[in-house]
Amino acid sequence: MSVKLLRGRVLSFHRAPQGADETAFSYLEDGALLIRDGKIERCGDYADLKGLAPEIDHRPNLLMAGFIDTHIHFPQVQVVASWGEQLLDWLENYTFPAEMRYADPAHAARMATAYMDLLTSHGTTTAASYCSVHTASAEAYFAEAERRNMCMIGGKVMMDRGAPDELCDTAQSGYDESKALIAKWHGRGRAQYAITPRFAITSTPEQLQAAGALVQEHPECFVQTHVDENHNEIKLVGELYPEAPDYVGVYEQFGLLGSKTLLGHCIHMTEREIDVIAETGAKPVFCPTSNLFLGSGLFDDGLLRQRGIKGAIATDVGGGTSYSMLQTMNEGYKVLQLQRQQKHPYEAFHWITRGNAVALGLEDRIGTLAEGSDADIVVLNARATAEMRLRAETIECLAEELFLLMILGDDRAVDQTYVAGEPMK
Repeated sequence: MSVKLLRGRVLSFHRAPQGADETAFSYLEDGALLIRDGKIERCGDYADLKGLAPEIDHRPNLLMAGFIDTHIHFPQVQVVASWGEQLLDWLENYTFPAEMRYADPAHAARMATAYMDLLTSHGTTTAASYCSVHTASAEAYFAEAERRNMCMIGGKVMMDRGAPDELCDTAQSGYDESKALIAKWHGRGRAQYAITPRFAITSTPEQLQAAGALVQEHPECFVQTHVDENHNEIKLVGELYPEAPDYVGVYEQFGLLGSKTLLGHCIHMTEREIDVIAETGAKPVFCPTSNLFLGSGLFDDGLLRQRGIKGAIATDVGGGTSYSMLQTMNEGYKVLQLQRQQKHPYEAFHWITRGNAVALGLEDRIGTLAEGSDADIVVLNARATAEMRLRAETIECLAEELFLLMILGDDRAVDQTYVAGEPMK
């Protein structure tokens, strides 16, 4: 039995804030978390919990729920920061050659260790990841997550055209391999499987039909894919699927849209596509650093929220340029500012914790510090660098501290990351 008491300033959201709304979260200036066997048993004032377990004192740092990344590519750890033009060229020149190496189980295992080291060093405790087309990549991914007891979502990419032969499966093999991985890994420990057709360009109608069959057979699994990221991509999808009303319509006709569907990007959407997403409950995923790096466009969060659509936010490494959810919100803030959309720091930190957990339907387990939740915790230091320390001298409230963290913070501001109560940094 493992038991410990973490002391520090404790912040946890219990609903989505609207602007500077301070009733949406609980904040304890001298708080503590009693952790037993990977769960938060109690959360409260330190004075009420002291002496109940061996203590780790993180004062004056801030304890929050671990960050959640809802769209990231495991095989692109050696692709991030590769110069490119736009999406399709970048995939052909960098991503596909890198992903070929994941047929080798030893390489996949080495990269899985490095990948999860990077995630936890940046405070991320859960991620929804694309593996490569090879079962070896998914096996390495889930095995490493299990070793660390991390709540990780992932799936082998299904891709039977539009890529080198070494990276293509078939409609049947993609179905068979995905089904076997679901049987082995979904619900095993903290693992969650995502049925993963890469995007419409790299899947034939037969493969998308097979993916739809998997969704029908395994409604407990997630679905993850890409949509409406780039104008050239959208044009090509229209040529490959001329009978579909639009890009979202391709996935709609194969039964791939639902409340557990994560749709990366969703930048250039038509009114009809927005209607379909609202009706099906599919979750758009905002990937700001990737959208800026590849010149894809600006995600219109305000428009979607007006329609009652509350999406997720993610790094999208390796198109994205940082593993840090703090830096992701930094760039997301700027993307929204360009559209005259304000994002208060309370809203931002809710988004990368409980907000993303809600998008995943996992808010009863992760994303908060509520009693009974998994003890996935990040310890944040707003004075981690020289420039942060100088700015921190003038901070007068919690909102200003959070804004400092999301604009200047990165892995250096993450003092420690706990996964199921165990330190990982």
